Amino acid sequence: MAFTLESPAFRDGERIPDRFVRDGENVSPPLVWRDAPAGAKSFMLVVEDPDAPSGTFRHWGVYDIDANRDRLPESTTAGAKTESLGHGVNDFGNPHYDGPQPPKGHGVHHYHFRLAALDVETLHCDGKARIEDMLDQAKPHVIAEAEFVGTYEKV
Repeated sequence: MAFTLESPAFRDGERIPDRFVRDGENVSPPLVWRDAPAGAKSFMLVVEDPDAPSGTFRHWGVYDIDANRDRLPESTTAGAKTESLGHGVNDFGNPHYDGPQPPKGHGVHHYHFRLAALDVETLHCDGKARIEDMLDQAKPHVIAEAEFVGTYEKV
């Protein structure tokens, strides 16, 4: 079976519900994955918008997700930190989820949710690491990736 990632809140290619956008409740959507590869010691998740006017815009980065997990619940980064998850600093400058917020009238944006299975338990990133740095640190350790896309347009 193929390594897959999905959300119970919306399907691949569908519009992201307002609850999960920055101008809405700005909570992270629930995510579920299946058939992770043997040898995965941790996971890393990145949410990116390649349709942003300034180039790819990174909305969320989470690393050091335990290999025994198969999901992230809704609102994973909301409230007090209760888990050992690492969070990369997104392009808004925040170490947490910030949902879609495309410019009004800019058309449909595609938000890529990418989950990487890694061959290490931790990335050893510091608390101020940007998502870009997190990706660079993870690159030699990626053994598989799963992806799905949600869309959003501000009209």
